Amino acid sequence: MATPSRSAYHHGDLRRAVLDGARAAVEADGAAALSLRQIARHAGVSHAAPAHHFGDKAGVFTAIAAEGFTQLAEVTGAALDATGDLLEVGVAYVRFALDRRADFEIMFRPELYRSDDVAVSAARDAAAAVLFRAVRRALGPGREDEVWDGVVAAWSFTHGFATLWREGNFAAEPGDDPEAAVRLAAAAVDRLVAAGAFTP
Repeated sequence: MATPSRSAYHHGDLRRAVLDGARAAVEADGAAALSLRQIARHAGVSHAAPAHHFGDKAGVFTAIAAEGFTQLAEVTGAALDATGDLLEVGVAYVRFALDRRADFEIMFRPELYRSDDVAVSAARDAAAAVLFRAVRRALGPGREDEVWDGVVAAWSFTHGFATLWREGNFAAEPGDDPEAAVRLAAAAVDRLVAAGAFTP
């Protein structure tokens, strides 16, 4: 991600510049050891700007987490509304993880931000609601007692796939198209289930 130009920081855009700079810094250096000074450098702003707008690094990451969960809810919700298909919700989740790498890295590391922040909680709940809705639709009526287990299974599969792909853990066999690969992996899980591989 390119460092923003200082010319973009007029008329209240400084806050956005800091967030964009933080994302660039996370992609370059990782989130854990990042400092406000590094965020400011990537944003091309004064060292005081991040603290002025967000207080501390946790404040910056809290804003990114809130935006990330909001966007995740939007893209997965759009996939569900367009297709009604749980798998396509998973594909949208994987694409989000790859397209918004900094957000994804921060969102699922609650020790980095204020996870009880009102905006974060609302956005996280909205993203979770999409997955619950998708699982309910996949299971059909009268199976409410299976929804939680279905959500855990679907999220574990999709999040695990996205994380493994992002971090380069797959060999060359899946090819270079993560969306096609996750569909193939889901079909393989279906075959294993049909074969009784997961029967207790």
